Amino acid sequence: METHIKYKTKQRDILIQYLETKKGVHITANDVCEFLKKDGIAIGQATVYRQLERLVDEGVISKYIIDANSPACFEYIGLESHGCAETCFHCKCEKCGKLIHLHCEELNEIGEHLFREHKFKLNSMRTVFYGVCDECQK
Repeated sequence: METHIKYKTKQRDILIQYLETKKGVHITANDVCEFLKKDGIAIGQATVYRQLERLVDEGVISKYIIDANSPACFEYIGLESHGCAETCFHCKCEKCGKLIHLHCEELNEIGEHLFREHKFKLNSMRTVFYGVCDECQK
């Protein structure tokens, strides 16, 4: 993926610094806004949303839309990755709403089977399994 950084702003740099501390974690735009507000950093909500979308376009973060009832969440991939994220499925707990990354070779095989046998290309970044997480089962 070719990267097109249109604007290198102070807000972008602050946002990337924050995202780097959250590598491997799903966060929402609201999470970012709450952090910035708590730290006394004056960046408006619209600017946060705009910068997140730009970082998605640049391949620095991934955006996940799980369902119509949940806010989009973002995950920092890295400045070096430029959209080369590994295959990742997701599990969403129907009780607490927790979103879990799922890197599983068996699921990759299901995707390969769907393509090979049914000519259907699965989008793992948008595939969500619903159920109950370990904590909620207790």
